[in-house]
Amino acid sequence: MLRLPKSEIGDSVVEQVVGMFTNITFLDVSYCLKIGARALEAIGKHCKCLTGLRRTMHPLEVIGKLSQDDEALAISSTMPNLKQLEIAYMLVGTRCIIEVLQNCRSLELLDVRGCWNVNLDDDFMKTFHQLKVVGPIVVDCYDGNGWDNCSDYSSSSGYVRWDFVAGDVDDDDFDEMSDVYWEDDQVIEDVEMWFYDDLNVVDSGYDWPQSP
Repeated sequence: MLRLPKSEIGDSVVEQVVGMFTNITFLDVSYCLKIGARALEAIGKHCKCLTGLRRTMHPLEVIGKLSQDDEALAISSTMPNLKQLEIAYMLVGTRCIIEVLQNCRSLELLDVRGCWNVNLDDDFMKTFHQLKVVGPIVVDCYDGNGWDNCSDYSSSSGYVRWDFVAGDVDDDDFDEMSDVYWEDDQVIEDVEMWFYDDLNVVDSGYDWPQSP
């Protein structure tokens, strides 16, 4: 098992060293922004024992990319033995995911949460009896932590949709909103808050929820 989340390595480095890791069965290259299809193709060609790949991205870090279809196609063409593939929040489309499914026939888990351009037909998916697909809708539950329902958003009628990001609201606007939403006699219910801290720690809160 080799875990390299948030690494700064690039395609050329992967191509140079991947030959020394031919026996790995699971690889985590999540949030590695400097690698792409070239690196994944090299990994697939050299790591024939690979059965698990985690290539989860952060949605804010792929905003500037037009597509990552080439990465999905590199996976489909070089990693036929995959049983677990996690590509949450990658910018991939339906066609590429179908290529993955058709070429990686041993897949048991496919995580495409947040891959909003993926739309898999129910009739087509019935042919993959052993496969569990997570996503593209994001719903995660943490029953063990006491959460009855947990997701990246709240559908409660008490949810307030924030249409701004930090830095776009001046003090006067904030004071005005405070007068509206934060009166002393009002009670805020059904609010879910997620905190992300310490980006340099492996498995820190920066990561999105793990797949089942």
